[in-house]
Amino acid sequence: MIVHIQLPVSLIYFIKTQVKDISGSFRWAPFLALQTSNSFLTMLLLLSKYRMKSVPVVDLGGQKIDNIITQSAVIHMLGECSDLQWFRSLGSKKLCELGLPLMNTNQVIKVDEDEPVLQAFRLMREKGVGGLPVVSGGNKPVANISIRDIQFLLIAPEIYKDYRSITAKNFVTSVKRYLENNQKASPLLSGMITCRKDDTLKDVITKLDSEEIHRIYVVDDKGNLEGVITLRDIISRIVHEPRGYFGDFFDGVLPLPANSRV
Repeated sequence: MIVHIQLPVSLIYFIKTQVKDISGSFRWAPFLALQTSNSFLTMLLLLSKYRMKSVPVVDLGGQKIDNIITQSAVIHMLGECSDLQWFRSLGSKKLCELGLPLMNTNQVIKVDEDEPVLQAFRLMREKGVGGLPVVSGGNKPVANISIRDIQFLLIAPEIYKDYRSITAKNFVTSVKRYLENNQKASPLLSGMITCRKDDTLKDVITKLDSEEIHRIYVVDDKGNLEGVITLRDIISRIVHEPRGYFGDFFDGVLPLPANSRV
């Protein structure tokens, strides 16, 4: 007897689509790489102002990629340097003294816990963000959903059967249960990680690094959402681009402030 298995349309599309079909679709296609001789400043600017999440380090002589530096790796390095003299003064500053969060509560993309979780992923795609908070009672963040969590729509049977209608709240609950039952690690199991505007930069870096998360939500004394801080935001507070540093390499690619050039 022959058994026919009906595959979801989305899964069929993923199977038929090849990596080459999207490999040139991002900003620096095929990619913008560093060499070991490039400065640390160049790397930090690429990971912050020029919005790269990771930068490959290439060996041109050997025609190979030696390593990949991520925003998370930089935050980990800063955490390791938190007691060194050069970082001590900066690390002791409060978030509000550093102009953080850059994005306030009115700018944060979010979903209510009773909205379909598909709305969360739809907003991430439309707004170009990697994650967003699930809020309760209007403005109290209770969970974070990241773009990588979309995998659970396919791999968790309990979620897959209701993926079109499952709410953000029930999605988070079901994912946590799936992870616990399968003994898998995920930032979702850590609960909601938040901070306050009067927390120090060192404290926030320690939280981001220890919890291995890419964003942290700022709340007030009542737990209401006041903003979000990403790894990129923190790196951007540490460095600034000297005038003419990259010459005209990025002209026409990333809009610069009106006062950034002579």
